[in-house]
Amino acid sequence: MAYMEESLHLTLGQIIPLMQQRIMNESTYFGVKTWKSPIDFWIYQEMIYELKPDVIVEIGNHSGGSTLALAHICDLLGNGRVIGLDISHAAVGKTVKAHKRITLIEGDACANFDRAAKLIKPEDHILVIEDSSHTFENTLAVLETYSPLIKPGGYFIVEDGICHHGLNGGPSPGPYEAAEAFVARNNSFVIDRSREAFLITWNPKGYLRRL
Repeated sequence: MAYMEESLHLTLGQIIPLMQQRIMNESTYFGVKTWKSPIDFWIYQEMIYELKPDVIVEIGNHSGGSTLALAHICDLLGNGRVIGLDISHAAVGKTVKAHKRITLIEGDACANFDRAAKLIKPEDHILVIEDSSHTFENTLAVLETYSPLIKPGGYFIVEDGICHHGLNGGPSPGPYEAAEAFVARNNSFVIDRSREAFLITWNPKGYLRRL
């Protein structure tokens, strides 16, 4: 284990893989495995407090740790629901499934768009978080499918643009390139890099704001 005062000589490129190892192998939320950068999740809670979305659509849930964390933030605000979509929810435990603000939909996110949309009222303000396969094609498809849900001033968060832009792993091209391609063809969204406020982020170019 490395300690900060002994690691000040390390470059950012050396630090990020150490953080990734901790995130992937040990990080939990309320005891539930959570593959999520805590730095970015702090930004998420700031955004949720600011935007107060009525529905958070989280695409890619794995064990459900971040899904539960999002629901707990909604609890504290007294507003909001979480719709979680993933190919399989076999790894999601009872604590997550039992939460009254969480609805889980199993299967491909794009194929199940209509099921998710039926749970959303026309007046609802939506925050979408994409964290599924990270391939360029799938990320772009999710962006194009779910972006119409977002009202002006709302956000679509594309996770793990860090693939080959900070970490040597994951699909290439991936989420980073998909976000660029999406905003290049859709002038209703811009990349808001002010949300990368801690410098270190797993979502470079991944905070897309609806104009």
